[in-house]
Amino acid sequence: MSEERSTAHYDRQGEDKRQRLDRQWNELLQELRLAQTGTQILFAFLLTIAFQNRFQDADSFTHAVYAGTLIAAALAAGLLLAPVSFHRLVFQQQLRDQLIAVAHHLANGGLALLVIAMSGGVLLALDAVLSRTAAIVVVALVLAWFVAFWYLLPEYVRRTSTSRGPRSGSGE
Repeated sequence: MSEERSTAHYDRQGEDKRQRLDRQWNELLQELRLAQTGTQILFAFLLTIAFQNRFQDADSFTHAVYAGTLIAAALAAGLLLAPVSFHRLVFQQQLRDQLIAVAHHLANGGLALLVIAMSGGVLLALDAVLSRTAAIVVVALVLAWFVAFWYLLPEYVRRTSTSRGPRSGSGE
């Protein structure tokens, strides 16, 4: 059975180009909804930190990490929301194939910035409760964890998949 799973591949026979593009757009929208929500919550939380009395007394390292984290969260939110704006501007122009290609890259960029923003947020929090060195080490491990599961694992599965053969371009 496990050998069957490793050699079988997922195929959508009978799906025409328009159906594939509609499915890909809907899948991308679902992914973006999840990423946008988390990013917007993180961004809102970060906005409140600057107005806390204790934060005003923090050192320059904390202020620099905060600034970088806030900017990364804002840019991540911008990239993760950009496909919505893009869709509005090209709506009913028969550009779904280009919309999906551009939105794919925007989402990837937004997720990369989200990793940076989340790592920065963890560093801000841990710097308040651990030594700075310990906080930086833990954040390096958190960042490595994100990279491993968000990027390296999917890339490993993609490269080692024996079930796909040559890519047909039909997409997921």
